[in-house]
Amino acid sequence: MIPTIIRTLILYIFVVTAVRIMGKRQIGELQPTELVITILLSEVASIPMEDPEIPIINSLIAIFLLVAFEIIVSVISMKSNRLRGIIQGNAVVVIRNGKIDQKELKRLRFTVDDILESLRQKDVFDINEVQYAVAETNGSLSVLLKDECKTVTLKDMKIKSKPSSLPCLIISDGRIITKNFADCNMTDRKLKKILNKRDIPVEEILLLTVDSYENVTLIKKDDNI
Repeated sequence: MIPTIIRTLILYIFVVTAVRIMGKRQIGELQPTELVITILLSEVASIPMEDPEIPIINSLIAIFLLVAFEIIVSVISMKSNRLRGIIQGNAVVVIRNGKIDQKELKRLRFTVDDILESLRQKDVFDINEVQYAVAETNGSLSVLLKDECKTVTLKDMKIKSKPSSLPCLIISDGRIITKNFADCNMTDRKLKKILNKRDIPVEEILLLTVDSYENVTLIKKDDNI
């Protein structure tokens, strides 16, 4: 039992390290080569966990080689547009001025339902509102709406406003997050003042955020939970 636990822990650490080295990317945004590497990594790592008689070093070497291949291909792809196009493919316009390019749709093996579903995920329910829709190499759909269908912005209305400020998490589940203080000019004195004003102890706070303009959002813990 103990050797199995140790082997599993080693493989877990090695695979996590390998994925970290390859970079951050959500599963739905993986390029074809990245998806293949991810699948192979899971398969290679699972073999020695299922069969204790297989030397663990074999899987570690295989994982190292897979990561090395991915990094090499990524570096070459950065310098070669042709290779990048072969490995990753190219973005394709599938909708122009509200009209579906059926030829490209057929070539990509997309159905109309696939396109409509992707549009709905972009909060677009009427295809006539779309100026361009581009099928990206990772399978996602980028959408550019027609001018008359775009949301009006402050810039369009020529209204000046203060720069946006990102709320900083100061208290989470009764714990003070001091490392975030610098991001919103927070100090122990300011925090104490906020808490005293609302007459609530830190332990009873589920969430407290503060932005650089000192706008406070405070949510208390539910006593019934």
